[in-house]
Amino acid sequence: MMGADYSVVIPIFNEEETLGELWKRLHNVLGQLEGSSEVIFINDGSKDSSLEILIELHQKYPEIKIINLSRNFGHQCALSAGIDQANGNAVVLMDGDLQDSPEAILNFVEKWQEGYDVVYAIRQKRKEKWLKRWAFKVFYWSQNRLSGIPVALDAGIFSLMDLKVILALRSMPERNKYISGLRAFAGFKQTGIVVERGPRYKGEPRVTLLKLIKLAFDGIFSFSTIPLRISIFLGLTFASASFIIGLVGLYYKFVLRQELLSWDHGLTTTFFLGGIQLVSLGIIGEYIGRIYDEVKQRPYYIIREKIGFEE
Repeated sequence: MMGADYSVVIPIFNEEETLGELWKRLHNVLGQLEGSSEVIFINDGSKDSSLEILIELHQKYPEIKIINLSRNFGHQCALSAGIDQANGNAVVLMDGDLQDSPEAILNFVEKWQEGYDVVYAIRQKRKEKWLKRWAFKVFYWSQNRLSGIPVALDAGIFSLMDLKVILALRSMPERNKYISGLRAFAGFKQTGIVVERGPRYKGEPRVTLLKLIKLAFDGIFSFSTIPLRISIFLGLTFASASFIIGLVGLYYKFVLRQELLSWDHGLTTTFFLGGIQLVSLGIIGEYIGRIYDEVKQRPYYIIREKIGFEE
């Protein structure tokens, strides 16, 4: 199969109101690039008319290719499906809600031509509500503190990667993928450029706080065992503290003939230590759950049909 010079991979989930404007702007950008391009839309189980609109666009513009998944597998899975099918010498990953500006691709390509293997967007002036902006900051801060792989702050999936980086990502078969982290893990020559994060073009944001927490867990537990070490540290700390308090309690009871702590203090301590134990069990469970996912070896996504691809 002949490869294109550029591949653009875009996961789509219920974006019927956005696709027309997205393609208009993206088509204009690709027209300014020297060389051939392909645009791979991954329909991630959309319930609206997104697939029908994509098929209509493909009939007018053969450079558009469509991967129709059998159901909604999630953002990271849909991106992986596009990565596995992309043939460009440079592959761009972006979201389909126009919060990622297609015009920034021109800046990505310029840096790629300078010799960088990965060019990622550093998002500036996010348009989300303050709670989500704060959650993103906490997420990136926690990930960089807990994982051994530093990821640039506010650097999401919007990026350009050289084909050799894409091949490296394809060789990483884990089931709970965090692509931004895997991109950083792959190494190579990387740089970031500041891109203003736009508002969503139409509709409500797809990334809820719960999905962000799940992504944060994938980013942390996939790249670090520090949470397990924290559990060990907490266990040793509280065991030592309990031993000391026990000795002091014996001294108060048998020497001073006084009560060290009242029943309410004891009850509070019991609940606190119980909470620490449950959190530690939860951390262990996260790792065991990921081991379970890897052992099952189920496919990361299932393709119902591919449109526009040569066999």
